[in-house]
Amino acid sequence: MGFSFLAFISAINDFISSKVGKFQIKDSKFQFNLLEFGIWFLNLNFGRRKFKALQQLNFPKYQFRFKNSENKISIFDVIRKRFFILQPEEWVRQHCVHYLMEEKKYPKSLINVEKELTVNNLRKRYDIVIYNTDGSIHLIVECKAPHIDINQHTFDQIARYNLTLNATFLMVTNGINHYYCQMDFDNECFNFLKDIPDFDI
Repeated sequence: MGFSFLAFISAINDFISSKVGKFQIKDSKFQFNLLEFGIWFLNLNFGRRKFKALQQLNFPKYQFRFKNSENKISIFDVIRKRFFILQPEEWVRQHCVHYLMEEKKYPKSLINVEKELTVNNLRKRYDIVIYNTDGSIHLIVECKAPHIDINQHTFDQIARYNLTLNATFLMVTNGINHYYCQMDFDNECFNFLKDIPDFDI
């Protein structure tokens, strides 16, 4: 018996709502593969029609540009103005960029993606850096893949780096859970916030 369309929809819903590592369903007309990154990307072939289903993140829905080259999916970065291979962390990073621009109204001109900064003679690449108009750093964002847990160590590490960078706000996200904090440089600590502030014109 062939794999029915209702079963196809049910399998996608099960995939989105579950934490299954990877599975595969095949018959003569249908192939259903989950890539090895974890539960974030589906590679679907239904006859001659091909579908791509990406894990829904805890962000508003945005429009992205994709391209397929040599069986690799890439996503367009509006800040760096070129395509990048779509990995789990890149999926989160692109959502966060659009969130900062469209929801928080930060202008493109103040946003850097994968910015390399030198801290204590060590080079570190930050996922997203937002500058103030005077050139000082306003916000640093650390993006993790959806399957990576965010813990106290994650925040302690970014806050420690920030003692040199002096960003006012920090954000850490894995696309599912978002954490925001404001630095208290006098006491060398940070205070958690419900959200980061909108861009102040």
